[in-house]
Amino acid sequence: MKQIRTFLFTEAFRHFSPEGSAIDSVTRDAMKELLGGKGAGLAEMGASGVNVPPGLTITTTTCHEYYDQGGRLPDGLMEQVREKLAVVEGQLSRRLGDPSAPLLLSVRSGAKFSMPGMMDTILNLGLNDETVLGLAALSDTPEHRRFAWDSYRRFIQMFGNVVLDIEKEAFEHELSAVKAHAQVKLDSELGAEDFVSVVDRYKRLVREKTGGDFPQDTSEQLAMAIEAVFRSWNNPRAIFYRDLNKIDHDLGTAVTVQSMVFGNLDDKSGTGVCFTRNPATGARELYGEYLTRAQGEDVVAGIRTPRKIAELAQEMPAVNAELLETIARLEHHYRDLQDIEFTIEQGRLYILQTRSGKRNATSAVRVAVEMAQEGIITREEAIGRVDPRDLIQLLLPSFDIKAKARAKDDGRLLATGLNASPGAAIGEIVFDPDTAAERGARGDKVILVREETCPDDIHGMVPAQGIVTARGGMTSHAAVVARGMGKPCVAGCETFKIDVHARTLSVAGKVFRDGDVISIDGATGEIFAGSIDTAEIAGSEHLDLLLSWADELQGLGVRANADTPEDARLARDFGAVGIGLCRTEHMFMAQERLAVMQRMILADDKASRQAALDELLPMQRADFVGIFEAMDGLPVTIRLLDPPLHEFLPRLEELIEEVATLKAAIKYKRSGGRKAGSSNSTSKAPKLEVQLAERQALLAKVRDLSESNPMMGRRGCRLGLVDAEINVMQVRAIFEAACDVQSRGARVLPEIMIPLVGHVNELAFARAVLEKTALEVMSERGVNVEYKFGTMIEVPRAALTADEIAQHAEFFSFGTNDLTQMTFGFSRDDAEGKFLNHYLEGIDVLGEKKRVLKDNPFAQLDVGGVGKLMRLAADGGRSVRPGIKLGICGEHGGDPASIAFAYELGLNYVSCSPYRVPIARLAAAQARLSGGQRDR
Repeated sequence: MKQIRTFLFTEAFRHFSPEGSAIDSVTRDAMKELLGGKGAGLAEMGASGVNVPPGLTITTTTCHEYYDQGGRLPDGLMEQVREKLAVVEGQLSRRLGDPSAPLLLSVRSGAKFSMPGMMDTILNLGLNDETVLGLAALSDTPEHRRFAWDSYRRFIQMFGNVVLDIEKEAFEHELSAVKAHAQVKLDSELGAEDFVSVVDRYKRLVREKTGGDFPQDTSEQLAMAIEAVFRSWNNPRAIFYRDLNKIDHDLGTAVTVQSMVFGNLDDKSGTGVCFTRNPATGARELYGEYLTRAQGEDVVAGIRTPRKIAELAQEMPAVNAELLETIARLEHHYRDLQDIEFTIEQGRLYILQTRSGKRNATSAVRVAVEMAQEGIITREEAIGRVDPRDLIQLLLPSFDIKAKARAKDDGRLLATGLNASPGAAIGEIVFDPDTAAERGARGDKVILVREETCPDDIHGMVPAQGIVTARGGMTSHAAVVARGMGKPCVAGCETFKIDVHARTLSVAGKVFRDGDVISIDGATGEIFAGSIDTAEIAGSEHLDLLLSWADELQGLGVRANADTPEDARLARDFGAVGIGLCRTEHMFMAQERLAVMQRMILADDKASRQAALDELLPMQRADFVGIFEAMDGLPVTIRLLDPPLHEFLPRLEELIEEVATLKAAIKYKRSGGRKAGSSNSTSKAPKLEVQLAERQALLAKVRDLSESNPMMGRRGCRLGLVDAEINVMQVRAIFEAACDVQSRGARVLPEIMIPLVGHVNELAFARAVLEKTALEVMSERGVNVEYKFGTMIEVPRAALTADEIAQHAEFFSFGTNDLTQMTFGFSRDDAEGKFLNHYLEGIDVLGEKKRVLKDNPFAQLDVGGVGKLMRLAADGGRSVRPGIKLGICGEHGGDPASIAFAYELGLNYVSCSPYRVPIARLAAAQARLSGGQRDR
């Protein structure tokens, strides 16, 4: 039986819905799986009565065959394509390659998930030296002749770049030469004879670059174009985009072959892109742009600055009315914000594509909430519509209003472009993506400034703080990509004069160079010289409402990692239901406390050590008072001192160098050495000797404490058992603070967490000592505090023996950072820079690049390994203590995929940094909505 590799748009929908009835989300997803998002959308639109140019789709499974056969089109594919194309030709009374009635085609990619601009497109396919004359002869007007030759030069340039791999700049150079000869600036000012000259130049360029003539056989053109689109699935920018957005590399792309309609035909023709709601703000308003006498790539490529869609009502009122009716129907049908591409040919509207529109977090939240309020979707669907990872965009800074006003008054406003993507960004100017990527990797804050961006620039757009383009509009590549990433972008800033070779930017009578600082406001399109102060995050009423709906569904609490009263208050403001990790070591890092801490570490006897601890006690107590007050009525999990003591001391290498320098200085002084004009050089020697003695004592202590593998050495509970007085001081400070705060009417719920336990006796012995201290303090103060003792599960042995450990633990908190480190045997501090990046990007295996790991296990929980240990620990703990409280306090607590696993495992809570609390709240609700089985 012949394998079906192609579907006409009309038959594709019937394949999935034989009765022609509306389809559900599962069927729609299956359509996208086979036909790609573009092909599925065209099939469904056509079935619903929308005016769609006819065409066919080649399936994603054919893409798999192409790669399985080593990059060769499957046998029989082109026969199927020609068979389906004959139906299209019959519908339109045009034929591919027929000079008397030429059919022109677009050949486009279309994966299951939208990847705007990442793969390749060819337009006007079917033109050659004969069909261009036939196309021109369809009308005897000079205007039509110009249109035909303009289309032919566009086809040669696009085919030459995409299929023949000739750089775009080479074609632009030839076009610029013709414009210079004609003494015009814009493509639209060229006439038919000018384009004939351009075509001649382009064909000569193809011959020079490839050694052969531009293909004249239209069937050959079609086969080459289809192969090029399949090939583009694995181009570098597409791979980078899929990695960035966690899209499966094995999905493949479909290819859509569609009859062309022409927006560059005359003044009643045009092309545009519009969104049914504003993708930057979410407002319920038509948003988009169009150009007359243009083809689709002109709008998004940034070559010309387009016109706002609102102007279409004045220029073509009938077309505008039809467009409004059509897009309303499409949004209602798909029940989501739609991104629609359209072409107008001599006053007739055609819809070329509709898909769920890319949007930033602000828009995603508002659209989801308002569509639920309008009854288009349910609250549960609204919760599922927002990617939790994108919520961080709502925490992007804006400029302080007064600081911005002062900048204007000071004459620092350089220009105002299009407000393509909101947010404020400050950084140093860079003019190319390679430099942006290089400096971004060093941690530099940069603003990428370009004439316009293209998909090849994506590796420089990712690390940039913001993006500025001199050309292009609200739906240009820069705008769409920046909005998707949540980066500020100002587009179409036409007063910018950029000299890429000199690396300068001229604007407002000033010249800026690589490395100069500018500030951009993506919400207003304003660009300023120098930096401007930013304001605190204002929040979003739509987000608050969405999260309140999410909280109603949660089966998983969300706590925060917070070490200070300020962090605790922020966490509570973000909706945290407690603190899941308070790291006490951070409280000792302040300069005045560090000196006391070092004195405690360097003490030669217990009395001296206890004196230092007594000095630290009120400092610790004050910290806990502030945290308990901020978290009134909510649990606070406090991890006792975890790192090794040498981390509070100077580094060994620095001390060795310092001691050597002091010895050299003393030797020089003793030798009578003096500088011109100095007093007796030996007078300072005694002071230097005192400093030397102090540093040598410190060096000896650091050497004594140093370990070959400190992460697995004398730290955590091991330190607490050997030097118990340190943890005793901490527990006393915790309970004194708890008693003080509770005596003032607040409710305090401390949870004492003993870290790095690997053996039940470590926890049993430590708890016995520390609980005795807690009881003593409560007895002294006459206050009873509700408390718990527990441990972190971060050592594999603890997970394996959790049933024993749970006899002495009232809660487990999975320290997934260290548990991942010890399970893999990876050093967190070294792995990512030394080998983990290669594991994730791919290593050479017999000439083929293969990835060892799909995801970074320090960013997304390794369910297959670390997750198995967690399940063992959870089951073991529940087997002896059914009500044991279980949570995660590693950074995985803010990762949506890891949260989904935590829900499945039946954990009580996850804990993450305060700014990730909204992300975790939404992800926890989505985990419940996913319907996964939950352990108990």
